[in-house]
Amino acid sequence: MINGLGQLSYMERLERLNLWTLEERRNSSDLIELFKIIKGYTKCKISDFFILDNRCKGTRGHSVKLVKIRNNKDALKIFFSRRVIEQWNQLEQHMVDPSSINSFKSHLQKI
Repeated sequence: MINGLGQLSYMERLERLNLWTLEERRNSSDLIELFKIIKGYTKCKISDFFILDNRCKGTRGHSVKLVKIRNNKDALKIFFSRRVIEQWNQLEQHMVDPSSINSFKSHLQKI
């Protein structure tokens, strides 16, 4: 533990140390993994997990939107392939264009 921070709450310690919450770190790592899958840096194919939205006209967001499949089961909402779609579709075009993982990570840190 860092001296002087033991009596502070979790959120106050994060603010003092300029760190992300666990939820923010999970979301960030999910987006990085999805970026790797889309750009072909992993052995997984995008078609194994996701469906690309071909109806996208490019007027909002970016050109690599994913289709969100409706489901009635709460258990499916926590799967990686379900929880990351909404966050990915909210990104802007300049966020999904980088050719390297490190440049994508630096764009994520800015937002």
